[in-house]
Amino acid sequence: MLSRRALNRATLARQLLLDRADLSAVEAVAHLGGLQAQEPQEPFTGLWSRLRGFQPGSLDGLLTGRQVVRTHLMRRTVHLVTAADALAWRSRHDAMLRQRVLGTYRRELAGLDLAALAAAGRAVMADGEPRSMAQLTAALADRWPGPPARALGELLVAALLPMAQVPPRGLWRTKGGVRNALLADWLGRAVDPPESGGDDPVGRTLVRRYLAAYGPAATADLRAWCGLAGLPAAVRAVRPELVAFRDERGRELLDLPDAPRPDPDTPAPVRFLPAFDNALLGYDDRTRIVAPAHRPLSVSGARVVLTDGQVAATWTLTDSTCLITPLRPFSRPTRTAILTEARALTAFLTDNASDAAGFAPR
Repeated sequence: MLSRRALNRATLARQLLLDRADLSAVEAVAHLGGLQAQEPQEPFTGLWSRLRGFQPGSLDGLLTGRQVVRTHLMRRTVHLVTAADALAWRSRHDAMLRQRVLGTYRRELAGLDLAALAAAGRAVMADGEPRSMAQLTAALADRWPGPPARALGELLVAALLPMAQVPPRGLWRTKGGVRNALLADWLGRAVDPPESGGDDPVGRTLVRRYLAAYGPAATADLRAWCGLAGLPAAVRAVRPELVAFRDERGRELLDLPDAPRPDPDTPAPVRFLPAFDNALLGYDDRTRIVAPAHRPLSVSGARVVLTDGQVAATWTLTDSTCLITPLRPFSRPTRTAILTEARALTAFLTDNASDAAGFAPR
């Protein structure tokens, strides 16, 4: 049996939050299986909290150099993933992406010929010119005048057509609207086709990669991370490679045998996490890192502070000052440690224009 604290320390280690890692940005993105990135500036904070000496320009270079890409993937949310993972994993997510969009707009999109719509969308995008969702739907409005533009656009951009959100969207301290290009055109290689057999090699890869970055974890946690319901066969296929534990609720947890599981008493440093961070959203049972009373913070877009590995405060950057709002009382040493990390974060986010930080008034 693994205690909640043992799971917490394992999560921190896998998520590169126990010690800052000496990895490149692309290595970290690959290890984490991508970073949630619908808020385009948040991955910079996520990588700063995880990597020693991280510089924003390194991620900018990966985006403009097309080594990482912003695309709809896990859970139909925008993720920052490596080009290789985007091309390898996209087809395995196709059915889930369609189901989620059609579930959201069931009435608006009822009876639509999805194949015809996808073909028409591809024809519009065939000139290689990045387009906003509004531009794409406007080009198809004559043929599909009935569905609302928003519903039609989300179906095309988030489900039917594998797309990349191209820079300047996602570059450091840069504002830019979403412009989409076909993923294969942007990356210069076709998306890997779906597997026709039943052995699901991509599913097996997802199981292993998930456990490397999030384990030990239950199959419900895996499903919560990727949004895919059809992975039981992949789990069965890799189970002989894995070890099994139980959590305090009695759930079976699977893990890679040689993955780090630190001593539960390992000290955990203060860490500042961005909105929608993987460390929170990558689980069905999030109690290993956030108390049930504070679980809504993980889906509301709040930026959180970890102390002793647990969500203990929220933070915002206001007028070049990092303001921390505690969720519980802190000891004086903990307050000092929080402020030290907050000042370093402020300097990072403002390109050293400020290092101001403080606690929000009660």
